[in-house]
Formats: sequence, structure tokens, C-alpha cells
Amino acid sequence: MIINKSIKNLFVLIVFLSGFYLTAQLFNYSTAADPASKTANSEYMSRYNVYALQTPDKMRFGREKVPLDRWDVKEALDRELLVNTYWQSQTMLFLKRSNRYFPIIEPILKDHDIPDDFKYLALIESGFLPTIKSPVGAVGIWQFMSGTAKDYGLEISTEIDERYNIEKSTIAACKYFRKSYEKYGSWTLVAASYNAGRRFLDKQLKLQNAGNYYDLLLGEETGRYVYRILAIKLIMEKPVNFGFRFRKSDLYPNIPTQKIKINTAVKNFALFAKKHGVNYKILKNFNPWLRKPYLANKYKKEYEITLPAKGYINFAFSDYKTTKDSVSKK
Repeated sequence: MIINKSIKNLFVLIVFLSGFYLTAQLFNYSTAADPASKTANSEYMSRYNVYALQTPDKMRFGREKVPLDRWDVKEALDRELLVNTYWQSQTMLFLKRSNRYFPIIEPILKDHDIPDDFKYLALIESGFLPTIKSPVGAVGIWQFMSGTAKDYGLEISTEIDERYNIEKSTIAACKYFRKSYEKYGSWTLVAASYNAGRRFLDKQLKLQNAGNYYDLLLGEETGRYVYRILAIKLIMEKPVNFGFRFRKSDLYPNIPTQKIKINTAVKNFALFAKKHGVNYKILKNFNPWLRKPYLANKYKKEYEITLPAKGYINFAFSDYKTTKDSVSKK
């Protein structure tokens, strides 16, 4: 009885081990031994590439030379080039939106004798999302805090917030840049001060006995700030060099506008919009600085409402055509 039971258990063990061996052999055959599978995987991996990027030997920011002969400067720029090149969706959106907002910003910078490169500062601050608001309360494409905005002439109230007004906030930013340049004499330090604040930058310049941005040891955000601007500038100026290809019609159009002056109250902006041939959504899209669906305007101040120009009120994306709809070769 005991012998028979032992023989039976041995038989069960042999069957189990045999089954395990056969299963293992079948698994090995279906994975490692399948030449078609190995070939397909090899072909796939041969097509998957991540490239290192070539950093320039020379470039300028705000009419000033970037010291790219220094290893620390070059490696910091290389980091931002990699991050912004391989964050493809965001950078492609930057390229698309800049076609709409650069034409608004560029002439204002020029009128105030601010280097054209500062348009990239606005881009990295907000991504050209006019209604964006930071966790600390900075808003608009230039990301002004309330106190600073008021210092530079922007109106902020329950009904109006001109930090969301692209033209007026750009003028305010130019005033800030000009005052900072009078202080530092360096456009690079002007850009850094916009991120960190003049008080903090002054403290670090004194503490570290430094005279320029590239010699300063700064925290993560401000330490990367100017390099990110430089990286975006390089990509935006020659996007095809970094793998970004698009047709001109893929870019978001800069829609021609008209200005409607008002110096009275507006009881209902939805009705106001309808009267001028647009809907409330479009009115708010062009005028995010109007913070309420009405305007009391008890002091009879004059404001300019921006709307699509006549002939562009029913402007559709499909209407945006160019004579040469080719892939970008910039």
C-alpha cells in the first residue's frame, strides 16, 4: 500500500516535470526562436533614433554676445535645446501661436527700442496663452504680478485687468525692460531680473561679486531662464534644423482687427457682441482684459474693444491660405 502510493507520487512528479519542460520549450520557440519576430524587432529599433543636437559656436541675445566658448554655458544651452526640441507638442504649438502674436509684439518692442529677442521672453513666460494664470497670481502673456502691473500703468479692477491686454501689457513690459537696462546695462541681466526680480538679482550680484548673468550661480528656475530663451530663439529661427516641419497654413493666422471706442457703460457684452456681428466668445477671445460680462464705467473712461475687421468676422481656419503652402525651410 505504501509502495504503491510512493510509485503513484513519483509518476505524478514525472508527468509534472515533463509538462513543465515541454511548456518551456514551446515558450522559447515562440519568442527567442521565431526569426520573423526577431527581424521585426530589429527593424523597428533601427528606425528609432534620438539625436544629439548641434549647439552653435556663436549667437547673440539682445545685441550681446553669448559666451559659448565656455563649457558651462554651452552645456546649459544644450540642455534647454534638448528639452524644448523633444517636447515636440509644446514647441510646435509655440511655432503655431507665434505667427499670430509676434506681429502684435514686434512693432511695440521696436517703438520702445527693446531688442526683438524679448518676444521670446513672452513666449516662454506664457506660451502665448493670453488668459493663463500662474499659481502665484501672475497673468497675461507677460505674466505680470498685480503690484508690478500697476507700477507700470496697467489698470486692474473687478471689471478690467489690462495685464490681459496684449498691446498695453507689452508696453508695460517695455517700460520695465528699459528701467532695468538703465540699471544693469545688460540685456541678459534685464531678462534675468524679469524672472527673479531686481532686488534678488542685485543681492546675488553683490554676494557673488559677479558682473554678468553667465557668472552667477542661481536657483533652478532663474539659472535656466535665459538659456531657455536662447534655445527657443534658435528653434524658432530655424525650426527645420530641429526637425519641425509645417506648412504656412498650419500656423495660426494673425487675424486683422478693428478697434471700437467706448466711453460709456455696457450693460451686456453678449448683446454688444451680437450688435457688432460676433458672438460673446469671440469678443472675449479678443478682449480677455474685460473681466465681467458688463462694464459700469462710472468715470466715463475711454476703452478700445478689439474685434475682427470687417470681412474677417466669419473668418474660418480653412480661409487661411497662402500663395506658397510649402513645408517650412527656415
